[in-house]
Amino acid sequence: FFKNRSLEGMESWRGEGPQAELRRTVRWPHGVSVISGWLAVRWDSVHPWVHLRVSPNLLPVLPALVAQVRNWLDLDAEPAAIAQVLEPAFPHAMGQRLPGGLDGFELAVRAILGQQITVKAARTLGQRLVHALGTPCDTPWPELNRTFPSPACLALEENAALMGSLGVVRQRQKAIQALAQAVESGAIQLNPQAPLEATLQALMALPGIGPWTAHYIAMRAFRWLDAWPVQDVALQTALGVRQHPRPTQALEQLGQPWRPFRSYALIAAWQSLSSSPSTPP
Repeated sequence: FFKNRSLEGMESWRGEGPQAELRRTVRWPHGVSVISGWLAVRWDSVHPWVHLRVSPNLLPVLPALVAQVRNWLDLDAEPAAIAQVLEPAFPHAMGQRLPGGLDGFELAVRAILGQQITVKAARTLGQRLVHALGTPCDTPWPELNRTFPSPACLALEENAALMGSLGVVRQRQKAIQALAQAVESGAIQLNPQAPLEATLQALMALPGIGPWTAHYIAMRAFRWLDAWPVQDVALQTALGVRQHPRPTQALEQLGQPWRPFRSYALIAAWQSLSSSPSTPP
């Protein structure tokens, strides 16, 4: 999931399968300032561990960073409880983890960029944004050299116009700028401690952000275990209700047995599409 969405300049992979190591840059608040650094995570092939390395300048914020890495990789999931709810419908999804995020604002911008386009197309737009507006960052790896643009950067009017030259359509330019201004002012906070319902409503009040995008952001940024975006066409297709006269209502009813773990059902349904050789692009 993460590898398919990684952005050149700020995320890179070494190795494959259990030996894979994910490296990326991060921006982390520290008092009134922001620290730019890097981290690397590697899955242990023998023990149920994740090995985490961080740049020395991130040590002052290490406890908060470790907590967020646990959310990012869903290390506190309870597989047995999730399996008990999902197993009859998704036997292939045992051990499913919910991909989270390290930075709520970054994740929200990437969600907006991905509206109604493929993962590959969204990745291309994200990479252009990082290369054009990301902040330079020193790491041990030459291919990692920028952090994701800050809210202050994307809130600027001139940068909204620049996004147009990168291929971002006007509606999404406005959505990203409005989101950036709301986050920069403190009107919206995108972290697991934020109040879920109030933040969902605040997000949907912004131009260009509807229920699908808000649910997706909440699922990954807030580790909301029960997100269920009934408007999602891929989800409707995966669960066979796309041709139903009322697909959203059918999907809402279909998802009831999987509460309170519908986010895991969503990821499992998406994976069932990507693993099917007959699925069109």
